[in-house]
Amino acid sequence: MYDLILTSEQLEFRDALRDFVTREVKPAAIDPKRLEPFEKPLMMPLLRQASEMGLRALPLPEEAGGAGADALTTCLLLEEIAAGDVDLAVVLGETALIARQCHAGAMSDEQRGRWLGNFAEDPDFHLALVARDAQQERGWSYYGALPDDDEPVGAPDLSAKRDGKGWIIDGLAPFVANAPLAKLFIVQAKADSGVVTLIVPRDAKGLSVSDALPAFGGDGERTRWHHGACGPVAFEGCRVGDADVIAADAALRLLQDEFFARRTVQLAAINVGVAQAAHEAAIEYAKIRWQGGRYIVEHQAIGMKLADVAMQIEAARALVHKAAWISDHPEAAQQGSVSDLPWPVVSRNFAGHALHHATLESAECFGAMGVMRDMPLQKYVHDTLVLKHSADCDLTTPLVLAETLAGFKR
Repeated sequence: MYDLILTSEQLEFRDALRDFVTREVKPAAIDPKRLEPFEKPLMMPLLRQASEMGLRALPLPEEAGGAGADALTTCLLLEEIAAGDVDLAVVLGETALIARQCHAGAMSDEQRGRWLGNFAEDPDFHLALVARDAQQERGWSYYGALPDDDEPVGAPDLSAKRDGKGWIIDGLAPFVANAPLAKLFIVQAKADSGVVTLIVPRDAKGLSVSDALPAFGGDGERTRWHHGACGPVAFEGCRVGDADVIAADAALRLLQDEFFARRTVQLAAINVGVAQAAHEAAIEYAKIRWQGGRYIVEHQAIGMKLADVAMQIEAARALVHKAAWISDHPEAAQQGSVSDLPWPVVSRNFAGHALHHATLESAECFGAMGVMRDMPLQKYVHDTLVLKHSADCDLTTPLVLAETLAGFKR
């Protein structure tokens, strides 16, 4: 099992990052002037500073400019960033994970040298994956086969055809994480032979990235529905050479099954960070708010709320750490050291529901001030609501766990 005692390197990096978040990120993120508008643009100067600290390249091997961080360390640090700003954490986590998978074998040595040679040195070098999670909708077909038709679940929305000199990509990917920032795209498209995975630079002819999607819906709807930087990517006769095709087995293993499982755990860790920030704000406020002849932290009702939130956060954190550790040690389940459960699903779903409840309880400590737009609690509550209802944490996802418990196999 993972060690609860952090190494000196983990402690040093965590404390340095926590200091950066406390001094730089959090004051900017929860400034009343930033909280009042519905639109909250990504804080690019702080993203660059975090990148310069090595957070994009954290999981890469040392020879590639990284720190060789495992999934548990990555989750620890993403939690710290998310306590300051959830959008920074999502962007950095996405780039770091794609970079890790590319260096873990998705790209060949020649491809990495050609496309990622200056990744560690360029703080503005972000990555994006254009693909659909083939496992995402399994819960909707509980105890049944996935649809077998011309558009199978998980198939990319793009098409790729050979023209004798390489591949031509056409189509639109409407919601791509990191698209507005990415300098390099890993693209999965449908081909006659199945699915092909291609490496496409941002300046490729025929590739266009639209402006970032607004943080709230159109037609006057004022509801923030995504985190990070998200935007549509269009391909129109975009040509890619054979040298930039990723091996099919590596693409399936590293850029589908493993990638989305690890991303799920990372989002759970980010969720912990948001709830932790809400809890700390509630404790700080409860110690200075005077009502009924005493500070409200001394009232039993507030004390019970704060205690309940602490337990929910610690339980979620423990599940996230366990899931992160198992993702790097799959042999633990194979030999029976841990249960053979879909741990990303377990950690993400528990965190999604428990931590939204935790932020709601934290907001209750503020009374009516908890819903004011210039106060941070309304943002924390909505941030965890978005995380609770995102695609990998919907109402049907626990059915994947139910099938595992029953021994059902597709």
